[in-house]
Amino acid sequence: MDGVIALYKERGMTSHDCISQLRKILHMKKIGHTGTLDPGVDGVLPICIGQATKISELLMGSGKVYRGSITLGVAYDTEDLDGRLIAKRPLNEPLSAEKIDELLAKLTGDIMQTPPMYSAVKVNGHKLYEYARKGETVHRDPRPIHIKSFKQIKPAVFDTQAQTQTIYFEVACSKGTYVRTLAVDFGKLINMPAVMSSLTRTKSGGFDISQCVTLSQVAQAAADGQLKEIVESLTTALDQYPVYQLDDRHWQIVSNGGFLDQELSPSRAPIVRLDYQQQTKALYQLDDQKQVYRPFKMFLANN
Repeated sequence: MDGVIALYKERGMTSHDCISQLRKILHMKKIGHTGTLDPGVDGVLPICIGQATKISELLMGSGKVYRGSITLGVAYDTEDLDGRLIAKRPLNEPLSAEKIDELLAKLTGDIMQTPPMYSAVKVNGHKLYEYARKGETVHRDPRPIHIKSFKQIKPAVFDTQAQTQTIYFEVACSKGTYVRTLAVDFGKLINMPAVMSSLTRTKSGGFDISQCVTLSQVAQAAADGQLKEIVESLTTALDQYPVYQLDDRHWQIVSNGGFLDQELSPSRAPIVRLDYQQQTKALYQLDDQKQVYRPFKMFLANN
């Protein structure tokens, strides 16, 4: 079976836990996710199975959308509530909605972000969280990210007793963005400790949370012989690419890994999807130098 399962990852599970359980349910080893979600984060986790594992990096490269909250007045070493409280400062009065919008806007567009110490980014051959767990802090180079939008989704709540304020947001961002670091950076704009107090991924890899199924639903579908009902085809997963329907002659060329004339796509799209008999068989990439389309990703056994 080849395709993508739009899985809803529950909180308390790691992405690896999901893969491990799916291997048992599906009795398959060729399974991969499209970008980890922290245990405390729930939401969309596209799972590639069979030949679809070849497109996992393409799905990972697509933009993501999250909904969550930022709490001002407290800070944690992990930048979320799973860590240790490291700072606390009362917020004397709540930020207005207009001020919040102004600050969120400052964190949009092309920005540089420093990865958090509690992350899997490697420095000198070791993951940052390995240093962090030993109480060490190492230099991290800022990395470019793109924040398409960062906005409020409902009125912020001010806790008069704790003197904290919780802001509810939706953010659309590029691959490699740490949303919990965005929360901390929001606080820095007004010199206040801040923490990402909740997070749900609502879109990833072209899939929306409304399309997701749970592990228990996958297990039930497998038991009922209905897996095809919940596995999205390669055609669906790759529907963002322009498609070319292969005739028998072109299929013979593609099935042997041959090049195709650039006229395959009059618009000279960088990548095209090749379908044969209603099945996606390959992605081909434009080679400007040779003026041909050449193999990029092959799914010849997909049927």
